Amino acid sequence: MSVIQAIILGTIQGLTEFLPVSSSGHLIFLPKLFGWSDQGLAFDTVMHLGTLLAVVVYFRRKLYEISLSVFISSKKLKVESINDRKLFWLLILSIIPAAIVGLLFDNWIETNLRATWIIGANFIVWGIILFLADMYSKKLKVESRKPLEKVNWKNSLCIGCVQALALIPGTSRSGITMTAGLFSKLDKKSAAEFSFLMSVPIIALAGGMQLLEMLRNGFEQTGMSVLVVGFIASTVSGLVAIWGLMKIIQKWSFVPFVIYRIIIGVLIVLYLV
Repeated sequence: MSVIQAIILGTIQGLTEFLPVSSSGHLIFLPKLFGWSDQGLAFDTVMHLGTLLAVVVYFRRKLYEISLSVFISSKKLKVESINDRKLFWLLILSIIPAAIVGLLFDNWIETNLRATWIIGANFIVWGIILFLADMYSKKLKVESRKPLEKVNWKNSLCIGCVQALALIPGTSRSGITMTAGLFSKLDKKSAAEFSFLMSVPIIALAGGMQLLEMLRNGFEQTGMSVLVVGFIASTVSGLVAIWGLMKIIQKWSFVPFVIYRIIIGVLIVLYLV
């Protein structure tokens, strides 16, 4: 793998991990488009760690407050800390469905659900469903939309269950969790924030499993410069993606991402299947 290829793939991973457009889908069909060989487990692991660093850096204050609330005595908890502690347990709850499905079916999904037509179809279908969720949210009265502190265990479990579907390439973890958040009556900002905060434990879990697999099977001969460049590219582009998405959805809507998904999905089906 060349350094240029590492920059491109790292940037794509960072952008698409947090934008509702499917990172796995892009990282499967783009190498096919350009005739690149598989980037390998070591590079995938480094890119995951880069996106993890991006979301931790962006939400560092909120993550610090959530972590601190777990260790504060219940008698000393303020209202804000009570909400943060509740959010901590809701985030833990949200990763359970995807963790179970991943442990049980990851190999089967890798073998059976990576076909190009499946990726293209998922781009289109879940793009349309995101559009419907966006329209549903717009029609809700302002007072009916939930802020982040009003998320309950039912919302968390629902969003966590649909997150498991993101194991299928072309779905988009961020896209499907934001979609579920909007249908759960979260306001757009809160739906995005909850999705991003959910990504911390799930990306850490995925990265940890990849590291264990690398230790078990041995390290690939991937150049250190390629790994470093890929890590930096995924971290920087991940930060840009989070910042950009938060700006776009607060001023406009998810529609630009819906249009992008449908266009890419149609092109995949027409030219790569």
